[in-house]
Amino acid sequence: MSFVTHVECTVCGHHHDARRPLTVCTRCGQMLAVRYDLARVKAAVDKAALRSRPGGMYRFRELTPLDEGEEPVTLGEGGTPLLPLTRLAAHLGLRHVWGKDEGANPTGSFKARGLGMAITRARTLGARGFVIPSAGNAGGAAAVYAARCGLPCAVIVPRGTPPAAVAEAAIAGAHVFTVEGSIATAGRIVAAVAPDLGWFDLSTLKEPYRLEGKKTMGLELAEQLDWTLPDVLLYPTGGGTGLVGIPKAFDELRQMGWVTGRTRFVAVQAEGCAPVVKAFHDGAETTAAWEDPTTHAAGLRVPSPFAGRQMLRILRDSGGDAIAVSERAIVEAQRRLARLEGIWTSPEGAALVAALAVMKDRGQVSADARIVVMLTGAGIKYAPPELPTPLDLAGSDDAVRAAVRRVVGT
Repeated sequence: MSFVTHVECTVCGHHHDARRPLTVCTRCGQMLAVRYDLARVKAAVDKAALRSRPGGMYRFRELTPLDEGEEPVTLGEGGTPLLPLTRLAAHLGLRHVWGKDEGANPTGSFKARGLGMAITRARTLGARGFVIPSAGNAGGAAAVYAARCGLPCAVIVPRGTPPAAVAEAAIAGAHVFTVEGSIATAGRIVAAVAPDLGWFDLSTLKEPYRLEGKKTMGLELAEQLDWTLPDVLLYPTGGGTGLVGIPKAFDELRQMGWVTGRTRFVAVQAEGCAPVVKAFHDGAETTAAWEDPTTHAAGLRVPSPFAGRQMLRILRDSGGDAIAVSERAIVEAQRRLARLEGIWTSPEGAALVAALAVMKDRGQVSADARIVVMLTGAGIKYAPPELPTPLDLAGSDDAVRAAVRRVVGT
């Protein structure tokens, strides 16, 4: 059975009928969130029952918006590893750092969770097709899950979007369009064209179910940390669905009495596009549009996040922070993580490693703090940073062996 009671506006509190297709609040235009009868959830499932279930995000079914008998559109998303980053921690003078490796998802990023859930619910509620603006991975994930359930999809991305993300959408059969400008430009086009097509608009946080998919990262984290929440969680912040979703998961588990501890949330952005960081440090209630957004971390190139006020409230209520890092710091952190831990993460995930070093230098984290960095995508989906040219081996076997010894031994 479904444990959903209603869908609620996160600003004015107006209730919406979960049995109908929903976008934003019909009264104030703000983002919606699904609410559950948590007492019934607690009575229906316990931690022991959860342990016996197979992996993947739908093992937390009672805390998802699925109807009774509703089959998810799935490729096996969720169940990603929480990796101890012991060598990185030692390098930074810390003891407890973990990386949640979302690059292990079917589409190579955390977008699989949100788009899988959103498309599942939209299909059930009668969607005939999907339109989405994307800075990269979301478009590919939308196309893949739309193909999985046999519905058409159109993806609009800014020029300069990582080629792998564009290819992923195209090979799944989506109609892919590129535009001059940012994801905000693409979003305006989607808002105009979706009603003309009669297709569903999957824009970030402009429907309530992507949030519920991203929320499952928090549910998994809590279980993987034996139901004790981390002290600090760093999140790469573009549209911010996960930065809203993970605290929602923690709060629901707290109301059920399943978790202990409190988490400080830290939003991390690039210096060339940092609307949340600026608003946080200016004491603003919401974010303002960032002029001329520039960063090679495509997922961070979001100049006007729709849920700006919600993210700022989470950061402030948790005693958290917002940090912007440079392009050079992102590249260096990406290499550092690969060389210390063998993880080739996305530039967005690498930004967290750079920000964690800043926090340690500023004395904002203690050596024994329990810290999680959300590695939101696989580095292989992006053009790699500049790397040394491989050394070509030629000549006799003895000359080749001597060359290898000479280089490796230095």
